[in-house]
Amino acid sequence: MSKPTPAQSVKLIFSVLATEVELLNNTISVLSAAYGQPDFISAQTAFKYTDYYCPEMGENLIRRFMSMEKLIRPEGLPDIKLATNEIENKSARDNRRRVNIDPGYISQAHLILATGKGYTHRPYLREGIYADLTLIYQDKKFSSLPWTYPDYADEKQLLILGKIRSKYLLQLKMTELS
Repeated sequence: MSKPTPAQSVKLIFSVLATEVELLNNTISVLSAAYGQPDFISAQTAFKYTDYYCPEMGENLIRRFMSMEKLIRPEGLPDIKLATNEIENKSARDNRRRVNIDPGYISQAHLILATGKGYTHRPYLREGIYADLTLIYQDKKFSSLPWTYPDYADEKQLLILGKIRSKYLLQLKMTELS
């Protein structure tokens, strides 16, 4: 029989997409106010992996990744997704989003994103939120899965996420020492 134990704390991350630099940076400020000091914010990059968001948000999307200094409990991810949905709604105009926020977390074993869309590889969590197993960590690197979004499978993103994971592992080690 297995003995239930609490999950380890995890590293909260966000992907933020927008068409305007000011809106992108304002959203990062809002997330920082809500979830604490970021310990990583990526450079701004063009988002050219899909046109999925274009009908709603427009062309020329830009993205930044960020990770938060404070570790979180993984079971809190649905609350964070619901809160980021509200942030998206507040910035909307004419019922169209102007910003897209994908919250998730990095653990030792994987990257999980929160989504409101169920699918075969997305177990239901609660309150309309599902966990998307986006990447797994094996052979000393993050690896994509057949369903991984192309932007998360990109080598540049995998390197960024690997660096965030390294920072997370150091935080876990420091927690154990204290």
